[in-house]
Amino acid sequence: MDSLSQLALAGGLAWASGIRLYVTILIVGLLGRFGYLQLPESLLVLQHTWVLAAAGVMTAGEFVADKVPAFDSFWDALHTFIRIPAGAFLAWGALGDATPAAQMAAAIVGGLITGGTHLAKSGSRAAINTSPEPFTNWTASATEDGLVLGGLWLAIAHPLGFLVALVLFLALVVWLLPKVLRYIARMVRSLARRVPPAPH
Repeated sequence: MDSLSQLALAGGLAWASGIRLYVTILIVGLLGRFGYLQLPESLLVLQHTWVLAAAGVMTAGEFVADKVPAFDSFWDALHTFIRIPAGAFLAWGALGDATPAAQMAAAIVGGLITGGTHLAKSGSRAAINTSPEPFTNWTASATEDGLVLGGLWLAIAHPLGFLVALVLFLALVVWLLPKVLRYIARMVRSLARRVPPAPH
């Protein structure tokens, strides 16, 4: 695997992990297992039967959890502590054939990318959950599924194209994230005003 492909794989794994961690592990592991993708030695563990089985079970669980309004926000909050370190680890592993310094840099930037996509996803889903109907939530979830599948394909098949798209996506996240966070803060303040004070 050449340097450009490794870099795109690192970025793709970090980016996708912030949206769908388990399906990312499952797809990349299966591609490696069946010989469609040559994984660096540090990521060969993704091809292991136990890893694939665990990722498959969690993918099914996440598929259901992500379609349930309100519960999906709880799921996202819980996965703040799982997706970001996992995305950093996957980015580190994707540069397994590079120098230790390059791997460490990949882990740092990968964690940042995963954190950005995770916060953008969880923030937008929290905003969507203010709507009482479930259809917007289901549409957003299906769109995220498609984005992850398309993004991973692009990272593997067209590394340069993915890296350009990743830069544009991160620029959009930087622009959008403060607005999403301000919206969530307003929503939390509004909910806090509706909660009756505790009796003395």
